[in-house]
Amino acid sequence: MSLYLYAILQADHIDLVNKLELKGMNAQTVQFHVLPPFAIAYSEAQQERYLASRANLITHETVLESMMKEIDPHQAVPLPLQFGLVVEGWEEVKRDLLIPYETKLKALISNLIGKREVSIKLFWDQNEELNLAVAENDGLRKRREALVGKVLTMDEAIAIGQELEAACELRQQVIIEAFLDKLKPISSEYAEGELMTENMIYNGSFLIDWDKEPEFAATVEALDLQFENRLRIRYNDFTAPYNFVNVDADLDREGE
Repeated sequence: MSLYLYAILQADHIDLVNKLELKGMNAQTVQFHVLPPFAIAYSEAQQERYLASRANLITHETVLESMMKEIDPHQAVPLPLQFGLVVEGWEEVKRDLLIPYETKLKALISNLIGKREVSIKLFWDQNEELNLAVAENDGLRKRREALVGKVLTMDEAIAIGQELEAACELRQQVIIEAFLDKLKPISSEYAEGELMTENMIYNGSFLIDWDKEPEFAATVEALDLQFENRLRIRYNDFTAPYNFVNVDADLDREGE
């Protein structure tokens, strides 16, 4: 029987979740298997491979979030496992994950207790920001106006293009630094992610004390006002702490 894995928990606190009635992949019941000092949240796998479809990703995340809501974050924490992780049996889990990485797993759990991951994605209107950059820079504005209606040489087109790009990059950096200057002191760790769209200028995750979330959210709102609501901010205050759990175990990742 193959197993689909969701998370690693502390076996001492299994009583906090073992009464949960959760449905996981393929509507299979989520169960908890104890391998001291850990317990594994799993369901019976009905497929050899799970595609990263929206429905599957939501199912995986819902299981994790349901456990997080049930557990007192100051007492215990589920370590999220990568989506699509299918194993053949518990011996594989012990051999490739729990035994070689026991010390690291305990350290990760200790680091995450009483903390939460929050994420911020910043978007802007690139054309609007470019126009603002030109309006605020007399030299750049005059050079741009001088070129209006003129057939540009290749060198002129490249030069003005590079200058406009540099002006936008500077504005982007000012915004990012303003957010980091305010938010990093409230967090214990942070991680930057990839930019996923052309209008996204920042994608970051922060590990914060659980009880500091209201302060963190208020700081984000103040920053939004500071930039006169020019930014579109996507703020997620409740997510599994994937960005702060990294174990390089050699388990088969069937979902990749």
